[in-house]
Amino acid sequence: MNQATSIPTRFARLLAVGLVLTAVSAHAREEAVVKLDPEGETQLVHPDIYGHFAEHLGHCIYGGIWVGEDSDIPNTRGIRNDVVEALKELDIPVLRWPGGCFADEYHWRDGIGPREDRPSMINTHWGGVVENNHFGTHEFFDLVEMLGTKAYISGNVGSGTVQEMMEWVEYMTSPADSPLANERRANGRDEPWKLDYFGIGNESWGCGGSMRPEYYADLYRRYNTFVKNYGPRIFRIACGANSFDLNWTEVMMDRAARNMDGLSLHYYTLPTGSWRDKGPATGFGEDAYLATLSNTLKMDQLIADHDAVMDKYDPDQRVGLMVDEWGIWTNVEPGTNPGFLYQQNSLRDAILAALNFHIFHKHADRVRMANIAQMVNVLQAMILTDGPRMVKTPTYWIFEMFKVHQGEENLALGIECPEYGDGDLEIPVISASATRNPDTGIIHLSIVNTHPNEETRVLFDFGEQPSMAVGRVLTADAVDAHNTFENPHVVEPTEFTSVSFEESGMSVLMPPKSVVMLTLQ
Repeated sequence: MNQATSIPTRFARLLAVGLVLTAVSAHAREEAVVKLDPEGETQLVHPDIYGHFAEHLGHCIYGGIWVGEDSDIPNTRGIRNDVVEALKELDIPVLRWPGGCFADEYHWRDGIGPREDRPSMINTHWGGVVENNHFGTHEFFDLVEMLGTKAYISGNVGSGTVQEMMEWVEYMTSPADSPLANERRANGRDEPWKLDYFGIGNESWGCGGSMRPEYYADLYRRYNTFVKNYGPRIFRIACGANSFDLNWTEVMMDRAARNMDGLSLHYYTLPTGSWRDKGPATGFGEDAYLATLSNTLKMDQLIADHDAVMDKYDPDQRVGLMVDEWGIWTNVEPGTNPGFLYQQNSLRDAILAALNFHIFHKHADRVRMANIAQMVNVLQAMILTDGPRMVKTPTYWIFEMFKVHQGEENLALGIECPEYGDGDLEIPVISASATRNPDTGIIHLSIVNTHPNEETRVLFDFGEQPSMAVGRVLTADAVDAHNTFENPHVVEPTEFTSVSFEESGMSVLMPPKSVVMLTLQ
């Protein structure tokens, strides 16, 4: 693509008035301008920012993924066929397991060998239920291979030993004629598995041990020493900060940056901003919708702040920022176990996911991975199950629509748009991200209209105008619209044709509360 030319007269005029469009009357047709920045650097959108997370929590594993080989629900070696087929459509790049908080009370030997001989344990973090360990290391890697994804395992630092972690890595990855590798073979796996990522502890500042960063930094260096490479080098991830705790990042980068490949970051969007009463997943009003999106957009500043600290110690950006837990966290559905974190999933959550992906694209120079919490039946899930029934959520469809961005070049955009809000709390009406396939030159353009009531016309200036656009849109009649087992198709993508090509640029008419994906040629 050629460098963008100067903005045509009409675009310049729109830019001049863009900042005063907030006062338009209800249902007025607003306008925004998006322009390719010819000076902006292109960055590769790492596929792993579209990663997933499956924890032993509620019905994520048991009932959601694992039903056992004797189940009446169609399965392959105990893993649900319908869920696997649905997830394969998302081109999942990486899957994190077994936690979460569960990881720091998980002892891997309990999950190998004949299932009838595996000891049970109490899942003290999530509901106090009995965990029978039927889904363990072999079953996880079976799922990974079914999905064609990479493996990310979180090791037990909080209640586990250095020896335990060292031996687990050897069990999984060693090709040698050694006791641990031969034990793996005796349990049915001859060749070692490929372990792409290994997390040394999880939330060590909280459920993983309530540690100070100084203490964890030293502990990380010790445990990391014994994560051996028996085959392809393992990417080592240190436990990072809780949200805006910049001191944790400062200490970790100062004391252990040279020993790590990645540093994690966790941030959950709470609709109310309060852990005591997070707000409902459905049945909320427009004020809660606005507050939720405003809170999720804080991810942009959050990443920028941690990136600035990391730059002090790692200006070449060798260490990746791994946002390995993110998503919306609401109150659980009435009548469900509070420890199972089961919540419905609405159009609001799909819009929230799209906004976060745009933020990850923007910070593609530092963000190397992100893992939504969680894959099935927990928090912002892709899929909900109920016995043999399964439904795809609105968030599922964002991952399906956005998978084309994986591995493409992020193109810097300048956006001028009105604000949506009540004066005290306002957010941009339009969010957009463009990526270019380095082989074909095809551009994939995703656009979000956050306004729940008004359509917005968006004018695009890419310098070299595309000749064709093929599109899909995700929207619904209400911001809390959602899919149920009885009505599974309320929120799903449909064809989008509201694109026109004018002498001054490409014009897209965005419906209210919508996400659009365009393929431009």
